[in-house]
Amino acid sequence: MSDLPADPARALADHRDGGFAEDMEALERLRLGRRRALGLMFSAGSAALVAGCGSGGGDTGTTTPVTVTPTPTPTPTPTPTPTATCTAYASETNGPYPADGTNTSSGVSSNVLTVNGVTRSDIRSSFIGSTTTAPGVAVTFTITLVDANNSCAPLAGYAIYIWHCDRSGQYSLYDLPAESYLRGLQVTDANGQVTFTTIFPGCYAGRYPHIHFEVFTSSTNATSGRFARLISQFALPSAACTTVYGSTGYSTSQSNFRSTSIASDNVFGDNSAAQIAVMTMAMTGDVSSGYTATATVGVAT
Repeated sequence: MSDLPADPARALADHRDGGFAEDMEALERLRLGRRRALGLMFSAGSAALVAGCGSGGGDTGTTTPVTVTPTPTPTPTPTPTPTATCTAYASETNGPYPADGTNTSSGVSSNVLTVNGVTRSDIRSSFIGSTTTAPGVAVTFTITLVDANNSCAPLAGYAIYIWHCDRSGQYSLYDLPAESYLRGLQVTDANGQVTFTTIFPGCYAGRYPHIHFEVFTSSTNATSGRFARLISQFALPSAACTTVYGSTGYSTSQSNFRSTSIASDNVFGDNSAAQIAVMTMAMTGDVSSGYTATATVGVAT
C-alpha cells in the first residue's frame, strides 16, 4: 500500500506544471496504484475467509478419520472326525455241545444256563457234582462287546456264555458226562467287558481250534440259547497253536492241527477276511507263564 499516493488529487496537482503529458502519466500511475491496492485487499480478504472457514462454528478443521472394520476371515468348519467302525461278527453254529438248553446230552444237565454257579470268571473247574480242574496252559481272556451299529459303543449289562473243549479235544457234559468245566457266563461291565480264566483249547479232527460263545441282552434272558442275540465262535491264532500244541499234554492236538487251517475250516472258511481277522483273538504270552488274549465282538443290534 505504500506505493499508493495518500492524496490522489494532490498528486495530480503536483504535476500540473508539466503539461498534459505529465498529467496523463500521473493519472496512469494513479490507476495502476488503485488496481494493485484492490488486488492486495482482495487477497487479504480471501485469506481471512479461508481462515474463518477453517476455525469457525466449532469446526476444528481436522478431517474425522473413517474407521474401517475389517471383514473377519471365516473360520473353516472343522472336518468331522469319522466315527468308529467295527466289523459285526458272523453268526455261527453253536455245535453239538452247547449245554444251553437247545439239545440233550447224556450228562448231568443239558442246560447249564439255569444252574447255580454258571456265572463265574474262572471256568477251569467243574461246578456240577464234580470239582475237577481241567489241565492245560492257562489263558486269561478279555472280551469287549460293542454295538456295531452305534459307533462301536460298549454294550454294558449283556451276558456272554462261553464254552470249549479241553486239551484233548473233549467237551464236558457230552464226551465227559461227569464234568462241567470250561463253561461259564458273565455280565459285561460299563466298558462292555468280561474276563474269563480258562485253558488253551485242544484241536480235534475236522475243526480249526476255537471257542464257542453266545451273547444275551441281559442275564435274565440268558436262560436258554434260544434267546441268544448272537451265537458265534472265536478262532485261536495259528502261531500260539503251533507253540502250545508242541508242549506237554497236547500231543493229539499237534497232529490234528497240522491237517487243518482257518481257510479250510467248515465254520470260519466262508467268512470275509475282515470277519476272520476280528474273530481271531489277539494273544500274547508263553506256555510256562500262560497267555493273555483279547477280542472285540461287534454285535449288530
